[in-house]
Amino acid sequence: MKAWKLLNVIFFSTILISTAQTKLLTSNGGREKLLMDFNWRFHFGNSSDYQKDFNYGLEEPFAKAGAGNSVLRNDFVDTTWRLINLPHDWAVELPFQNQIEDDQIISHGYKPIGKKFPETSIGWYRKTFVIPSIERGKRFTIKFDGVFRDCHVWLNGHLLGRNLSGYSEFSYDITDYLLYDKTNALVVRVDATFYEGWFYEGAGIYRHVWLIKTNPLHIPLYGTYVTTEVEKGNAKVKLETKLHNQSASSQKSVLHSFIIDDKNNVVGKRSTNFIIKPYDEITINENVDVKNPSLWSIESPTLYKLVSIIETNNKVIDRYETSFGIRTIHFDKEKGFFLNGKHVKIKGVCCHQDHAGVGSALPDRLHYYRIQLLKEMGCNAYRTSHNPPTNELLEACDRLGMLVLDENRLMGSSPEFIGQFEKLILRDRNHPSIIAWSLGNEEWAIQTTEIGKQIALSLMQIQKKLDPSRLSTYAANTPKYDGINSVIDLRGFNYMKICNIDKYREDHPEQILWGTEEASTLCTRGIYSNIPEEGFMADYDINNPSWGSTAEKFWKFYDERDWLAGGFVWTGFDYRGEPTPYKWPCINSHFGIMDMCGFPKNIYYYYQAWWSNKDVLHLFPHWNWNGKVGDTIKVWAFTNCNSVELFLNGKSLGKKEVEKNSHVEWSVVYEPGILEAKGISNGKEIFHKIKTTGETYTVILSPDRKIINADGEDLSIVNVTAIDSEGNEVPTANESLIFEIKGNGKIIGVGNGNPSSHEPDKYLKGNYKRSLFNGKCQVIVQSTKDAGEIILTARSERLKTASVVINTVKSELRPFVK
Repeated sequence: MKAWKLLNVIFFSTILISTAQTKLLTSNGGREKLLMDFNWRFHFGNSSDYQKDFNYGLEEPFAKAGAGNSVLRNDFVDTTWRLINLPHDWAVELPFQNQIEDDQIISHGYKPIGKKFPETSIGWYRKTFVIPSIERGKRFTIKFDGVFRDCHVWLNGHLLGRNLSGYSEFSYDITDYLLYDKTNALVVRVDATFYEGWFYEGAGIYRHVWLIKTNPLHIPLYGTYVTTEVEKGNAKVKLETKLHNQSASSQKSVLHSFIIDDKNNVVGKRSTNFIIKPYDEITINENVDVKNPSLWSIESPTLYKLVSIIETNNKVIDRYETSFGIRTIHFDKEKGFFLNGKHVKIKGVCCHQDHAGVGSALPDRLHYYRIQLLKEMGCNAYRTSHNPPTNELLEACDRLGMLVLDENRLMGSSPEFIGQFEKLILRDRNHPSIIAWSLGNEEWAIQTTEIGKQIALSLMQIQKKLDPSRLSTYAANTPKYDGINSVIDLRGFNYMKICNIDKYREDHPEQILWGTEEASTLCTRGIYSNIPEEGFMADYDINNPSWGSTAEKFWKFYDERDWLAGGFVWTGFDYRGEPTPYKWPCINSHFGIMDMCGFPKNIYYYYQAWWSNKDVLHLFPHWNWNGKVGDTIKVWAFTNCNSVELFLNGKSLGKKEVEKNSHVEWSVVYEPGILEAKGISNGKEIFHKIKTTGETYTVILSPDRKIINADGEDLSIVNVTAIDSEGNEVPTANESLIFEIKGNGKIIGVGNGNPSSHEPDKYLKGNYKRSLFNGKCQVIVQSTKDAGEIILTARSERLKTASVVINTVKSELRPFVK
């Protein structure tokens, strides 16, 4: 009988504990994170004419609190300003210009931004919102994920602050300045006059803005730090949690820390009692054991979640979530990089935040799309060149299994640059995808000097304090050991042609080495000779700048050396600016493995052949050579087959053995018909066939997803491909198309990957159009908040009209400010 009673007590106690735990985990504790992207007003200012800049500066906006002039106040009438949603890049909306000879303008993609363009280098943003009086007593913070560039921010005429860097996020506690039950006006003046980089950077509020609401006692932004150790199949999870009390009284509370797995099970927990004084901050350290964890890896990127809950007087007053992964990383001077004890050769790319149609203002879904394209190629690492990335990119890398080298923008040890570096580490250190921090890139004025060395030591000291779990690197375009390279954890090489890597290894065998920037192959998708007057480079692996190399030379060198941890190719995608080697009409780079739209160039398949586990046989060029019957055409194949035999119209043109990390090629006398390659891979036959096609008959519209969320944010990336009457892709098609959209969606941008195209990426009044470039173009479609149907139609004067239907489904909206 006693045993039965004891079992009942245990049973009901378990139910009570489970109920209490569920109650804790399902409460938001008064914390809300509200998206603040919708319904902003935008207008150009002027850096040289105060009247066109809303008389900014005439009334001493910094002299008295709340004494800003009319444009800064909440009663300013902005109804004539353009209504926009964020993220927003106004530079991509501007026409190209080549009237002014200026290296900076050229390197930034021929967009009219800078000192010589006062009318298009200043942008004003206004957002109004209402906070109900019932929220009085809460704390409110505005967070900007990225504004390019130098900006001042006001609320209700009060200056909140200034932020200089276009890549560093910043936030302000706005509680004291709020009006309750009345209209609040948030005003941002963005000055993109000065550049930070030497590439296209965009302009405006090009990342998200958030309104964060908490109780006075709360976990501050990025107030958690999670590290993991794995031993004998179990994990020790170390938790560091900051608590901030912004009230006038001491608080006696409990911190509950729950570890949640990817199936939403609680797999570990700790509770710690604490007392915190008024207006004080404290830190609590805890250890939680997780048995038999699923490790985060490239192949299986399992994520866990730390749910941190503050409970006071049996009431949840804050709930803060932190995504993390359980994994181990290690660099070795002899064998390179190890993930979870397994050797992994770094097969990486460098990328800028820039895409066709949208410029630097990438919606969240585009980051996932781009990372998926890289993963498909066999890429396993991403360098955030040359600046802190948006958080959504890191989330995509966490979820999809992509290693990250997270890069600082500008080296310096003044308070400004220390602050930027600290914010980078505090924001990003819980991402399992990040394997190292990059202090900087090619700082040629200081990299071999004592000053550079001292700055590096100062930054490394901060990095070790804030995140001792990782190492720091620096991307150096010098063979010298002096300066930064003499103290850095991971010696990064920018270009083996410059750095004499074998000699450096011989002289400094104690250092861990990898390639932070390599290759820089130059090619234009679908073009098979260099055409300087059109700004095109041949789509073979034959062209590179004086400092770079072909893809094949780069990867052969790195793959043969175990002590090189791997390398990052310049670049994964083409980007605006830095037109090399040709200038106008070329307005963007040729370095990408893919073009601006993410359409693969041929070298994509070289990397896929030698970086992935797929069977690859890719034959090129196309076989539409009108007027060239009898001419000799260079035919290449990128493949990891053992051998490849080539056929033209059924006749063998020879069989070739395939050397590791190489390619095979033939010289073929052109005649129309069918060019076919037959590869043998470990006894298995693989084929790739190319046909001479007919004229373009119509196009196929291929959405990456036909069902998207009706949340006003989600995208369908529609790739448009020309076909002939038999359904064959026409790789030489360049017809102009008009796009029409009906239903619950809108077009937010178009592109085609042509590095010399001067067509608009955006049509602010609608009526979108774009030319095909070598058979392809792209339309980016975004949903509205209403579920239903989107019909996208492509028309041309002489082609058959084509349409596609995209369905938008009702989904839970992210909480947002109206």
